[in-house]
Amino acid sequence: MPLAKRLAGRYRHTDEPREDLEQVACVGLVKAIDRYDPERGPFAHYAVPTMIGELKRHLRDKRWGMRVPRPLQERFLKVNASIDELSLRLGRSPTPKDIAENTGLSVEEVLEALEASRAFSPVRLDAPHPGDAQDADRTLGDTIGAKDPHYGFVELGQALAPTVRALPPKQQTILKLRFIDDLSQSEIAEQVGISQMHVSRLLRQSLDRLGAATNPP
Repeated sequence: MPLAKRLAGRYRHTDEPREDLEQVACVGLVKAIDRYDPERGPFAHYAVPTMIGELKRHLRDKRWGMRVPRPLQERFLKVNASIDELSLRLGRSPTPKDIAENTGLSVEEVLEALEASRAFSPVRLDAPHPGDAQDADRTLGDTIGAKDPHYGFVELGQALAPTVRALPPKQQTILKLRFIDDLSQSEIAEQVGISQMHVSRLLRQSLDRLGAATNPP
């Protein structure tokens, strides 16, 4: 029983109630007792892996707030156990390189496991936004970005740019004055030095060419 409690203590960083972890470890202990064969050697050598396996399965299946691939879950637990061990041994927080050397993982795998820890206990979207003492009603959900409708205009502009450049200079000028400077056709006619009817005709021709470019047959 003391051994089961010590093994359960390895996972105190998970915020799982200690009593629950100890109960799970004891379940593993009972399974080890039921399956133990004295010919396999000392009981502790068989019981420890059994209890640790039971704890890992419990954390893997019950505690993750988001679904994460099983190998990544196992790596996360391995990395966190290594952090506890190295913190005591080194007297400081271990670096990803320290953890990689201690676990046999690559630095990239360690970083991926640390990143996965965010999925262990995700924060609710209606939780208060940290650091917003002046606006207590603001939540994390309020910070979620929305799709910017102007992205579509950027894409459209890129698609139309070659056609616009291919237009005669006067038609380019008329398009700019109408849709960028927001001038009326009469104001454009006065500025360009042609009749309003001519402006209307050139504008229609330009728009027809742009429409054909965005809607090819």
